[in-house]
Amino acid sequence: MDKIALIIATKDRPAELKRLLSSLNAQTEFIEQVIIVDSSSFQKRKPFPRRKEKILRIDYFSFDIPSTSQQRNFGMTRVAPDVSWVGFLDDDVVFDPKAIEEMKKALRKLKDDDKIGGLGFNQINHPPLEFQRFKEFPLVEKTGLYHRQKGVVLPTGFQTLIGTVTQDVEVEWLPSGAVLWKKDILANHFFDDWFSGYGYLEDLDFSYALGKKYKLMVIAAAKYYHFPAPSGRGSPLVFGQREVLNRIYFVHKHQELSLFRCYLALLVRFKMSLFLGIKRRNFQFWLRALGNLWGFVESFPIALLRHEKKCEY
Repeated sequence: MDKIALIIATKDRPAELKRLLSSLNAQTEFIEQVIIVDSSSFQKRKPFPRRKEKILRIDYFSFDIPSTSQQRNFGMTRVAPDVSWVGFLDDDVVFDPKAIEEMKKALRKLKDDDKIGGLGFNQINHPPLEFQRFKEFPLVEKTGLYHRQKGVVLPTGFQTLIGTVTQDVEVEWLPSGAVLWKKDILANHFFDDWFSGYGYLEDLDFSYALGKKYKLMVIAAAKYYHFPAPSGRGSPLVFGQREVLNRIYFVHKHQELSLFRCYLALLVRFKMSLFLGIKRRNFQFWLRALGNLWGFVESFPIALLRHEKKCEY
């Protein structure tokens, strides 16, 4: 029987964490291990209550570095030896009561498929796609800026959203908000420390590399909700910078992706922020666009490294 360990990286979100644990405790199927890696500020960190849980074995760790990537990497070193599947959960998600039961059904169904590496839970309250009509234009798909297929990684280095699925679907990447990975394939695979802090795109980088070797799927019946916490991304200016730098870094790592097309897509993303700033009269989008410009300037050394590496061959 497959055993599951769930790793939760959290910071300064006690209410969200409590809500998530309540939903896990209400599951109809047993969860073998829950690992909490808490980087909350010292003033907000409290001793974790050692209460009796109905079906949860909780291992709680304080972690000084507030980085989702490093917290998850640490959590992987604390997984019980008899566990066969390792999961990652955002602290602001809530599981449907039968989510784990349905996922374990899928594990039993797919147990003979050696190519399966990762299984995603199905987010059933996914927000509508931003600029959906624009992204559905044939020209946009033809130029590789977007694609109608769910969960693919484009030559630009941009990924298409998975959204809510009505049947099990195979994808090229998996978000880390609610996902399981086969433990054996994680022995030498970790989250890249480049994606520090909030860690924008760390899940794309982590899962896309594994998706080149293994089959990734989203299980429709294993449902969860995501209720984004108000804190997380930081200021729009900093997020705008990270939005560019992390994307360029991701494309730099994966040589089959196009750096030129990535810059083109980021330019379109920059113009979208400007448009939304004007349409909604929202200064936050202007700051995000300014952060994009800052990111463009700081990304040139990364792009230069990519060019120099190509010239070596």
